[in-house]
Amino acid sequence: MRGVVLLLLAFTACAAAAAPFRQYPLVEDDSQIDKGSEAPPTSRRQLHGRFLHLTDFHPDRFYKINSSYEDEAACHRGSGDAGFLGAAGTDCDSPISLVNETFKWIDANLKDSIDFVIWTGDSARHDNDEKIPRTEEQVEGLNELLVAKFVEVFGKDEYINDTDPTNDFIIPIVPTFGNNDILPHNILAKGPNRWTKRYTSIWNKFIPEEQRHGFERGGWFYVEVIPNNLAVFSLNTMYFFDSNSAVDGCADRSEPGYEQMEWLRIQLQFLRERGMKAIMMGHVPPARTESKRSWDETCWQKYTLWMRQYRDIVVGSMYGHMNIDHFLFQDAEDLDLKIMDGLADEAGLREALGDKLTIQSSADYLTDLRADWSDLPNPPSSEISWTDEQELVHQARRNKRKKKDRGHRKYLKKIGGVWAERYSASLVSPSVIPKYFPTLRVIEYNISGLEHDITRHSPVVTGVETRPADSNGLNRPGNGDGSLMEIEQREKSTISKHKKKRKKNRKHKRPKKPNFEVPAPPSKTAAPGPAYSPQTLTWLGFTQYYANLTKFAGYYEPKILTDQSMGHGKHPDKKKPQWHPNHFEFEVEYDTRNDSVYRLQDLTMRGLLDVATRIGEFKPKKGDRLEREQGGGDEEIEWATSRAEEDEHIEKDPIRNQKKHKGGRDKHRKHKKRKAINKVWFTFVKRAYVSSMDDTDLHDEFGQEDAFSDEGPNER
Repeated sequence: MRGVVLLLLAFTACAAAAAPFRQYPLVEDDSQIDKGSEAPPTSRRQLHGRFLHLTDFHPDRFYKINSSYEDEAACHRGSGDAGFLGAAGTDCDSPISLVNETFKWIDANLKDSIDFVIWTGDSARHDNDEKIPRTEEQVEGLNELLVAKFVEVFGKDEYINDTDPTNDFIIPIVPTFGNNDILPHNILAKGPNRWTKRYTSIWNKFIPEEQRHGFERGGWFYVEVIPNNLAVFSLNTMYFFDSNSAVDGCADRSEPGYEQMEWLRIQLQFLRERGMKAIMMGHVPPARTESKRSWDETCWQKYTLWMRQYRDIVVGSMYGHMNIDHFLFQDAEDLDLKIMDGLADEAGLREALGDKLTIQSSADYLTDLRADWSDLPNPPSSEISWTDEQELVHQARRNKRKKKDRGHRKYLKKIGGVWAERYSASLVSPSVIPKYFPTLRVIEYNISGLEHDITRHSPVVTGVETRPADSNGLNRPGNGDGSLMEIEQREKSTISKHKKKRKKNRKHKRPKKPNFEVPAPPSKTAAPGPAYSPQTLTWLGFTQYYANLTKFAGYYEPKILTDQSMGHGKHPDKKKPQWHPNHFEFEVEYDTRNDSVYRLQDLTMRGLLDVATRIGEFKPKKGDRLEREQGGGDEEIEWATSRAEEDEHIEKDPIRNQKKHKGGRDKHRKHKKRKAINKVWFTFVKRAYVSSMDDTDLHDEFGQEDAFSDEGPNER
C-alpha cells in the first residue's frame, strides 16, 4: 500500500510539472503560454503588480432587513436593527445585498488593475440558527453563487468556443475550502469524498484540468498565475485544522495531512528546479501562541520546516478565517523532529483556538501574540545600515570580528542573519462578513524584470547579493543550512539532563532518521528569497479597504466592546433606521506603503520583524509612545507622555503581571484607568478590529493598569 501511495504521488507531481496550467493568466507577452491547438486567441493584458485577497463572505439568503440580531434570531426574524448591508459588530452573516455591492465595487474600481485573485474560503452561511439548519444543497448553492459573481465580474466578454472552462476568465482566480464550506462544519474526512468531488465540479473553472484528479483526492492544487514565474498554492487547511475530528494531523502516512505535505514538498522542489516562486494560501491560518493553536502541532511543525527549507521559493502566505487583521510568524527554532514524527507530545500543551473567535477570545489571542513578540530578539540600541550589517558578515568570514560590533553580530545570529531567515510569516486578512466592517485587501508586488520573456530556468533577481557560502553563524541560525543535520544537532542539545550523565566511554547515538523526507534547503550560494530580500515578486505592501456601514442607510453606530454588549437585538437609539442606502463604497483604512506608524518599506521579513518587536515593547521608544492629551473632561482617556523621565508609569507585560496578581491587578492599591502607551500596539489592535472599536474601548481592553515600577523592559 505504501508503494502505491508513493507511486501515485510521484505520478501526480510529474503530471503537474509536465502540463502547466492554462487558466488565462496575466502575462506581458502572451507568446509565453503554450495554449495548445484548441485554445482560443487571447488579447494582450499588461501585468499591474497587484492582486486581490478576498475571504469569508458568509452569504445568507435568509437574512432580513430590520430583523433582530439576537443569538437565536440570527437576523432571520424578529424586529431589530439589522441593516440593508449587514449588521456590523454582530454574529449575523452577510446579506446578499452586501455580496452584490462588493462585487459591483470591485468591478468598477479594481477589475482592470489586478493580476489575479486569492479567495480563501467560507462562502456559505454559519450554522447559527436552530430553526433553519443548514443543508448540503444550501452550502453548495451559496458557493455556486460566489462563483457566478466571479464570472460576472471577471468572465470574458467574448464567446469562448472551446471545451476548457478555465479559459473563461480574464485573470486567474484561486479558491480554497473554508471550515463552513462543508457539512457538518469543521469536519472533512479523507478524500475522495462527497465534498471534494462536489467542489471539483463547482470550481471546475478554477482548477487546472490535469490537477482535478488530485483535487478530488485531497482538495489541494496550484495555479501558475504568471506562467513560468509565479504559482499560487491552494492548501486544504481542513486537514491541518485542530478542530477537524475526522483526521489526525500530519505525522501518520495514512493521514491526508501527511499526503498533502508530501505533495507540497514535491511541487516546491519542482518549482525550485524551474526557477519559479510560490505563494501559499489557505483558510485557517497557522495561528500559534504560547497557549493557543489553530493547527494540529504535527502539521504546524512540518509547515514551518517546509517554509524554512523552501525560503528561497516562497514569496509569502495568506489566510482568512479569524476575521481579525494581523500577521504571524513561524519560528524555525521551535522545530522538533520527534513531534513531526508523532513520537513526542507537544511540550507547550497548547489549547485549540476553536472555530469561532468571540470578541473576548480574540482579545486574549492578540494579547498572547504580543506577549510572544515581547520575547523576540531585541536589536541593539544603536542602529547600523544594511551595508554595515553585510560587512559584519564578511568580517566574520575573515575572522576579523571587532569587539564593538559584538551586539549586532549576536542579534543577527539570533534572527537568522541579515535576512532574518529564522522566521517565515503569514498574513491574515479580515473578512467581508461584517463581523466588524466588511473588508478586502489589495497586495502590491514587484514586477521588475517581467517586461520581457523569462526562461524557465533563469529567474529574474535584481539587486540581491547571494548569501555567503560559509557557516559562520551570521547568515543562518544554528550554524547550519537548515538541513536534517542541523535539526538533529538542535535535538542533541536539548537532551534531558539524566541522559547527559552517561558514561564518558559511551558514544552518543545518532538520532533516528524521521519517517518522512526532509526537504532540501536552498543552495549555499543561492540568493535569499523574495520574502527576505527586495527583488522581483517581493510583496511591496498592501492597501486595506473597508466599508464603514455606519455611513450607509442611516445605520446605527456599533459599539464593539464586549461579548455582553453585542447580539441582544436592541440599541440605545430608539429611532427606527430608514433603509435608503447611500452609494456603497470601500475606502482605504490604511496603506502599508505610506504608513507613519508601521514604517514598512516593503513586506520582507526584517520589516515585519521590526514591527512585531516594537509591538512587543512594554516600554516603547519615544517615537512609539502615545502623547498626553491636553485638557479634557473626566471621561477622557489619560495618555502616556513620550518622556519617560516625566512619567514613572510603565506598562507591564500582561502575561507576567497575571502571574504575580490574580486577575492581573494589584490588590493593594485602588483601581485606575487602563491605558495603552505603545502607539504601535494600539494601532495594531485598532486595525485588527477594522477601525470599528472606539479608542476608549481599545484602551480599556488592551491598555494596562498604571504600574509604579523601577523595572526596565525585559531583557531578550
